Order: sequence, then structure tokens, then C-alpha cells
Amino acid sequence: MTYCVGLTGGIGSGKSAASARFEALGAAVVDTDEISRELTAPAGAAIEEIRRQFGADVVAADGGLDRARMRRLVFGNAAARRKLEAILHPLIRARTRAAITAAAQPYVIVVVPLLVETGACAELVQRVLVVDCTEEEQVRRTMARSGLSAGEVREIMATQLQRAERLRRADDVLANDGDLPALHRQVAQLHAKYLGLARAA
Repeated sequence: MTYCVGLTGGIGSGKSAASARFEALGAAVVDTDEISRELTAPAGAAIEEIRRQFGADVVAADGGLDRARMRRLVFGNAAARRKLEAILHPLIRARTRAAITAAAQPYVIVVVPLLVETGACAELVQRVLVVDCTEEEQVRRTMARSGLSAGEVREIMATQLQRAERLRRADDVLANDGDLPALHRQVAQLHAKYLGLARAA
């Protein structure tokens, strides 16, 4: 199996910026959020089962998942969230595994936002890399990107693992409170480290 690093972090921490830099340096990147979006797009592989389990109301006019409606449905409803995860996670895991197998690069960055919360795809990675920043920075970035209010962002953060616990589970940490060049310098150091680990594996 190709050497894999699971990249995770809280909302707004900078996972996309970090994974893009790893990819630019020559790592393969498999993003489970992108896979999830493909599965729930119009004619996506998960749509019919989601319609069967949750009803036609959660399917938008274009045939894809109505994300806003589904978010409201599962937010704070653990049973509904588990039902959705039971549909999506096996499909995401299978596609992630296939993408890892197909990768020709020396190692793979597997982006899994809830890696430490749910253990999703944990069996596919050899190390856990956490992208970290202050909670204030998470709120600021997410508001700027999504148009959500500070309260809404903090509600989402409350459903994710506490920052200290996420850091405790990390093998490596990318501190992303600074600017992009600072992040890129850290990624370059980790890239060299992961090339060595992949060679030794």
C-alpha cells in the first residue's frame, strides 16, 4: 500500500491551502470532501439511497443533494447524521482506497476533515497531520469564505473535536496562524520528511 498521511483540522483551519501546497510539491492528494460532493451531485452514486432513507425533500431540483436542507436535518440530530454517514462513509472509503491504489506519486495526502472525530478512513493512513490555528482565526476565515455568522460558525465548531484533543491525536502539526509563505515553509519541511518515511516504508 502507498504511504498515506491523513490531513485533518477544524473548520477554517486551512486544510485546502495545505493540501494544495503538498500537491504542488509532488504528493498525491485524495480529498474525501470532494469525493462526498461527487457522490451527492446529480446522478451521484449516493443520491438514490439518500432519497430512499430521507425522502425527496432533501434532493434539489437538479437531482443533487440539497445541502442546506440536509445540513439543517442532521445538525444536532445524531440519529439522522449516523444514517447519512452509514450511506456515505462506505462509498467514500471505497473510492478513497481506489484513488490511493491508483496514485503514482511517492506518498498520498488523504484529506479527511473528521478523521479524529469519526475515525473515517483511519485504517488507510500511517500518520495524522493536523492543520491548526486559533479558534478566533477559524471563525474569521469561515465567515469570510462562507457568509455564515460568527454564531453559526461556532455552532459547527462545537460539533467538532476540541482543539486540544485534536492536537493530542496528531503525529505532526502545521501551525497556520501566520501567512501563506509561513505555511508553505512548514509544508516543505514535512514533504521532505514524508518522502523519507515513504522510502523507508
